[in-house]
Amino acid sequence: MSLDFTQHFAKYEKFLQQLDSIFERMQKDYPQEITCRQGCTDCCYALFDLHLVEALYLNHKFGILGQDERDRILIDADKADRKVHKLKKDMARASSKEGRDNEELLSKVSRERLRCPLLRDDDKCALYECRPATCRLYGLPLDIEGETHTCGKTGFVTGEKYPTVKMRNVHQNLARMSQELAADIGSKYKQLHTMLLPVSTALLTEFDSEYLGIKKDEKPLEHGAATSQGVDDWVIGGGE
Repeated sequence: MSLDFTQHFAKYEKFLQQLDSIFERMQKDYPQEITCRQGCTDCCYALFDLHLVEALYLNHKFGILGQDERDRILIDADKADRKVHKLKKDMARASSKEGRDNEELLSKVSRERLRCPLLRDDDKCALYECRPATCRLYGLPLDIEGETHTCGKTGFVTGEKYPTVKMRNVHQNLARMSQELAADIGSKYKQLHTMLLPVSTALLTEFDSEYLGIKKDEKPLEHGAATSQGVDDWVIGGGE
C-alpha cells in the first residue's frame, strides 16, 4: 500500500493496547473463567467484519510477510471470501423472501464456522501481534446489542454476574477513527468510513487511491486527533 496512514495507524495501535489492557486485567481477575491459551483457535473460526481503519491496517501489515506466505494466505482468503459472499447473499435472500427477522439471521451467522485465512497449519496466527479488536476480546463476556455472549470454551457460569465489555463502545471508537481517516484523505466517497469488510476481503483488496476515492487535485483535509473513551467506560457489571 503506497499511501501513508502512519498517524492513523498509531492511534489505532494505541486503541488496541487499551483493549489488551482490558483483557489482561480481566484475565488476572478471572483466571479460571478465561481459558484462552496458545493453541486454542476457537476465535479463528468466528465470522466478523472490520472497520475501515482495521482493514487498512491489517492489509498493510500483511504486505510485510514473505511472498510465499502471502501467496498461501491469498489462496485461503479467496476461498473464505467466496464463502462469506454466499453466506451474506443467502442472508439477504432469507430476509427479503422468507421474512426472517434480523435476530434469527444474526444468530445463524454466529453459529457459522469459517477458518480465518491468517491461521497457519500449526494453528498460529500469521499476524497475531496485529490481530483486530474482535480477536483481542473474544474470550471475555461481551455485551452485544444488550445481550451477553461468551466463548463456549470459557469457564463463565450462566446466571453469574461478571464484568462485561460493551462492544457498542468499541465499535463506536473504530467507526470514529475510520471517519477521521476518510476525511483526512479527502475521499470523494462520503460513506467510505461506514464500509465493513471481512478479514478475507481486507487481505485481497488493493487499497489504492482509486479504490479509496482520493481526488488527485485536492489536498487531504486537516482534522484533529480521534478521541476514545477511557478503558473503564467500556466495561459494565452484570454480564452472564
